[in-house]
Amino acid sequence: MSADYKRGGHAFAIGAVSIDVPALLAPLSGVTDLVFRRIARRFGAGLVVSEMVASDELVRGSAEALVRAEGEGVDAHVVQLAGCDPHWMAEGARVAEGSGAAILDINMGCPAKRVIGGYAGSALMRDLDLACRLIEATVAAVRIPVTVKMRLGWDHESANAPELARRARTLGVGAVTVHGRTRQQFYKGAADWRAIAATASGTDLPVVANGDVSSLEDARRCLSLSGARAVMVGRAAIGRPWLVGRIGAALQGRPLPEPAPEVKTAVAVEHYEGLLALYGRQVGVRHARKHLAAYADEAASAGFSLDPADRQALVTSESPLQVVGLLGRLYGQRRREAA
Repeated sequence: MSADYKRGGHAFAIGAVSIDVPALLAPLSGVTDLVFRRIARRFGAGLVVSEMVASDELVRGSAEALVRAEGEGVDAHVVQLAGCDPHWMAEGARVAEGSGAAILDINMGCPAKRVIGGYAGSALMRDLDLACRLIEATVAAVRIPVTVKMRLGWDHESANAPELARRARTLGVGAVTVHGRTRQQFYKGAADWRAIAATASGTDLPVVANGDVSSLEDARRCLSLSGARAVMVGRAAIGRPWLVGRIGAALQGRPLPEPAPEVKTAVAVEHYEGLLALYGRQVGVRHARKHLAAYADEAASAGFSLDPADRQALVTSESPLQVVGLLGRLYGQRRREAA
């Protein structure tokens, strides 16, 4: 653990933005909505990142892109842009900056077929020249700092994250995040934190390590093996938006208690009602279901349980009144075997 963590000071800075806590919330498409990010930031996450936003769609004013890039109430607001055309990346960056973004993150790590099919996301790791043209155009278009999120490489035969990080540094990037898998791995197997070390040691940029960090123990081991300055937590935070801040605080030697059941209940209700306000009732009800299932799973992992019929109703109901009522009962009854 570095001296920064022992002192409890700033882990690092991205441009003028100080990262006070060395644990960040990862961008997750369909998950890290504005409400989720607000809650995670309030619980102490060092930084939270928007869902991936297609740069050309943002410029064209797509309703979905605009909602994904929304940052009201989030400080500092980070927008992750994706694309494969320098023109659209530059224009998208300008729109995001004009809407209040404090940092722009370029997605060069998404493994989804629909993204790499357009030669965006992790497909860019097969063409570092194009990747660098995108970076150069984005950096030149805005005054705010730009970061890059990448994978180890396209596959194990082309683990070129260290080279991409070095080239990004010369183009003015302020930090990089490396997911400890190649694109060809998708999310299979275990993230290779040790492999991130080649990037961390090969550049003076702050490097953030991502992949399979779900606990304080994971975070400590990840930092030790990778040499990164901070960790980025993704899927483990779904249903537990307080997790990122707790991990970061503990890394700094100031452990925070697990939120009380009534606090978790209030968070779940806040998230659900916030999604209805953000998307409108019809879309919000559908968008919320993955989160509702995750909150129910979190309660179950803590020894509480809903009747199976109630759990089914929680994730299928079209009635906000019924859903809020069921959320109020998530932590109402401990399983007998856990009592």
